[in-house]
Amino acid sequence: MENAIEQAVLRVVKSMHENLGEQLTINDMARTAMFSKFHFSRVFQRVTGLSPGRFLSAVRLQEAKRLLTTTSLTVTDISHTVGYSSVGTFSSRFTASVGLSPTKYRQLKSITPHISTETEPAPERDRPMTTIRGDISSPLKDQPIFAGLFPDRILEGRPIRYTILRRPGPFVLEDVPQGEWHLMAQSVAPGREDAVLHPAGSDEGLCIGRHGPISVRPGTDTKLAHLQLRPMRPLDPPVLLALRDLLDVPQLTH
Repeated sequence: MENAIEQAVLRVVKSMHENLGEQLTINDMARTAMFSKFHFSRVFQRVTGLSPGRFLSAVRLQEAKRLLTTTSLTVTDISHTVGYSSVGTFSSRFTASVGLSPTKYRQLKSITPHISTETEPAPERDRPMTTIRGDISSPLKDQPIFAGLFPDRILEGRPIRYTILRRPGPFVLEDVPQGEWHLMAQSVAPGREDAVLHPAGSDEGLCIGRHGPISVRPGTDTKLAHLQLRPMRPLDPPVLLALRDLLDVPQLTH
């Protein structure tokens, strides 16, 4: 039964990739999955970790990243190609998710400015903070790993805290504020930096891991979180945050 559900969700994800310029509705997606609208939304979120609308938005922005780095299409043309009627809305969502404007992303080809480990505004030091520590294992031996805390199960936007490991092993995230956080980690095989621009499949070149939600409450000193990275699958939300320069920086922590 679980396999049948995943296959139904996979049909919808495939339809998203094939119809990016169309205004797909929940009813359209539910018909593709052959579920009722309400049952479909619950099932889709359980399988992928995101609502159908949020997943579709991520797929559209992933394709926009690919088009920006591999074509000479204008930003306006790309926004229409991936289903946005307003280039302003497209640019705002792209910037919030990827960390760069579409124009800047094209110029730097997926290099993002340094992301501070502090929130804005910086947390008050008299407020109790929590440390999250654990181990990250990966099939990509001796490859750097990005690990960060995000409010949702998707690598997009600004991580509340992050670290970069030189290779799989122990990690520590300090001064974590109260809230519900998802630990997200990614590692890329040598020479496969472009893997994040392709639809997820059985490619071993991009490995990811998720753990959470991790609940940080008053009085919590330390939380433990262990993570096993695995090759990305079609049912995983796309990686939107531009990470390449974070994985290249010399100040690696392990």
